[in-house]
Amino acid sequence: MARRSVFTLLALAMSAAAAAACADQPTAPATVASALRDRQAPPDPAEIRQVRQLAAQHGIGPLPAAPHVSEPLARLGQALMFDRILSGNRDMACSTCHLPEYGTSDGRSLPIGADGIGFGPSRMLGQGSVIPRNSPAVLDIASLRHMFLDGRVEVDANGRFHTPAGAQLTPAMTRVLQFGALSAQPMFPPTSTAEMRGHPAPGNELARIPDDSLDAIWAAIMKRLMAIPQYRAMFRAAYPGTPLTQLTFAHASNAIAGFIATRFHFANSPWDRFLAGDDRALTQQQLDGAQTFLTIKCVQCHNGPTLSDDQFHNVAVAQIGPGEGNGPSLHDDFGRMNVTGDPADLYRFRTSPLRNVELTAPYGHDGAIISLRAFIEHYSQSDQQLLNYDPSQLPAELQGTVLDNQAAILANRDTVIVGVVLTPDVVDKLMAYMQALTDPAARNLSSAIPRRVPSGLPVDRP
Repeated sequence: MARRSVFTLLALAMSAAAAAACADQPTAPATVASALRDRQAPPDPAEIRQVRQLAAQHGIGPLPAAPHVSEPLARLGQALMFDRILSGNRDMACSTCHLPEYGTSDGRSLPIGADGIGFGPSRMLGQGSVIPRNSPAVLDIASLRHMFLDGRVEVDANGRFHTPAGAQLTPAMTRVLQFGALSAQPMFPPTSTAEMRGHPAPGNELARIPDDSLDAIWAAIMKRLMAIPQYRAMFRAAYPGTPLTQLTFAHASNAIAGFIATRFHFANSPWDRFLAGDDRALTQQQLDGAQTFLTIKCVQCHNGPTLSDDQFHNVAVAQIGPGEGNGPSLHDDFGRMNVTGDPADLYRFRTSPLRNVELTAPYGHDGAIISLRAFIEHYSQSDQQLLNYDPSQLPAELQGTVLDNQAAILANRDTVIVGVVLTPDVVDKLMAYMQALTDPAARNLSSAIPRRVPSGLPVDRP
């Protein structure tokens, strides 16, 4: 009887896999293991209750629902995110550093910006430059109040925007920004010479504009977009009643944010199903991992629905790459202090959300740690991990860039991680929990890539 049950489960799993292969949307294939797990008894009820209670105590509940975004606005945002016309030399798009194939990051420790060649881990320098910070994923970030790793784009508790643009981001523009800080974030990479604007070249009128004239750069990008009939039609549909002459780059940025907020919103991970009351959603190892996570120091920073406190911490990650022009070497990166000017913010960076984290390697503000397991292990005696950092894990071109600033980093290390020691079995449990944070639908995002964009320029795709 047991033998026949196993064969029945195998047949069911094969049928489910076949159905998934024919579906329009990518679906995680069923497996014999998952089918068998469904027949097993649920994990310990007492542990289930404890984990749910601990999660509630730390505000770890379901993600806020995705905001309502009209279909025309989402279509416009998708086109703009993947269209190279937003870059000075028309050679890269926002998606070049936020590729669906790599969990909306780019699979690199540090991105290569404007005038690079290719995309993903194989992108080459060309005439471009290495960007000092890792490209953060844009999965499930719509509810965060701080954008960028140093939080330089922020919406405060009173709804006021704080950005590098200062008064150039006018009240008329901020009224357009429907999706909080996320709506403002796409306004800034196109203004950066290193990231997207590029260096002077024939046809690159953006590069001739002074660096601090963000309003002029935005206006020049809009002039490009308005010269394309399809974009004019898409803007009319996305913003009915707004004359084309009144459109600003805030409207474009808001559309990109609307697309991100809806298309990259994932709230059906095993952890989500567990929080919703499904006692069988987590394996016993994942449940043990959740209990561990919620009872040790991890949860002090990784809390709330996104598993990020949306605040800033120095977790003693090695400094690699070109840096932000800080320190005697000019290759250091002072993090949040560059925004606030407060010495207490030295080497602090925003807590990364953990949803779908297994899909978004490398890790750390500069991608110095390549694997998720290694990043978890980094928190065990983080001072020793920093002092013994092994650059051989890095791409060859970055191995010689490790900065000798460990003493300064440790002098300002966040006290929350001081004294943390994680045994290998604890790391195993935490790894299992991290995997429970992955929504199966986030594993294949190829359908987010448009077949073409209105400019007719090439689209980055696998």
